[in-house]
Amino acid sequence: MDVVLLIVALAVILLGAELFTNGIEWFGHRLDLAEGAVGSVLAAVATAMPETLIPVIAIVGPTIFGGGSPNSSEIGVGAILGAPFMLSTLAMFVTGLAIVIYARRGRRGTDMSVNVRVLGRDVIFFLVAYTIAIASAFLPADLRVGRWAVAIGLVVLYAVYVRAHFTDPAEEGDGSDLNKLHLSRLAGRMPGRMIDFDVLPGEDDGHEHDGPVPRIRIIVTQVVAALALIIVGAQVFVGAVEHLSSTIGLDPRILALVIAPIATELPEKFNSVIWVRSGKDTLAMGNISGAMVFQSCLPTVLGILFTEWTFKASSALAFASAGAAFVATVLIFGVMLRRGRLSAWSLLIGGPIYLVYLAAALLLPAGAAAGH
Repeated sequence: MDVVLLIVALAVILLGAELFTNGIEWFGHRLDLAEGAVGSVLAAVATAMPETLIPVIAIVGPTIFGGGSPNSSEIGVGAILGAPFMLSTLAMFVTGLAIVIYARRGRRGTDMSVNVRVLGRDVIFFLVAYTIAIASAFLPADLRVGRWAVAIGLVVLYAVYVRAHFTDPAEEGDGSDLNKLHLSRLAGRMPGRMIDFDVLPGEDDGHEHDGPVPRIRIIVTQVVAALALIIVGAQVFVGAVEHLSSTIGLDPRILALVIAPIATELPEKFNSVIWVRSGKDTLAMGNISGAMVFQSCLPTVLGILFTEWTFKASSALAFASAGAAFVATVLIFGVMLRRGRLSAWSLLIGGPIYLVYLAAALLLPAGAAAGH
């Protein structure tokens, strides 16, 4: 039954994430935002939302809704640490592999057309923020003032990051390459249209389009509905993970560290694969690197303030995922920062790093015994 609930919950999360991403992209276009703001902030937050809500529900849920168990905190910490690790390794590898495949088919080359300034900004912010977050795990457990200072600093750091992207000038474009709003597709299949879902081409938009343009209120409706699906899916997922981990005797933190990111970051990888096929490399990479910044700044605050965010023997393997994330990020983007270009072959480095850590998480005694 737990497996069935996991599958259903993940399906709901992924559906909500797809609707959320689609709506956020249209929202960014209607507001004439820069490519970095759309890819590294809006799309990144959208596709990171499922993974983020899992620790939110696991850590805050028992306080609001009641119930829960000591494992809830373990699941939350595992999900928090798992997201940057998954993004910097497996997500990079899948994106790089997609580019290599497209290149072999003659659709594009392996050299990526990216905005080095935008991605470089993302990498620097991630390395700084995640270093601060992980370093706080070595603070004395009773030093609450220090933990609050770190948490506030991370929130401020992310605000500075968002402001930097939103003050960038917007690129020229008419939005003709955007997928149609899903809510508009649904309305088009209805026998009768009770609501005017679209505006006329060019109306209230400032751009010329081949087809109708969705109204802002319809875009917001889709985004809110998608967020509701994600919250429901995350709540069910956490409950199923808790019960399953206790049944099979596996450390819930490790289970969440491995399973949750694989499932909930699928929209991120899917969108990036679609974007690199279309040559939108900055959007594709920003979708991942921006989520890395988001995950290192905001979800970590929950761990620092409301869980036992402390490096010790039982949590060493989970925190080691941060080391893997740092290594992968430096190896992948180090060349880009030095030479001003990025290749798909560099992204493939994430694959071996992910496999090595996964083997350690599943085979080392600490991963199986910490939960007892």
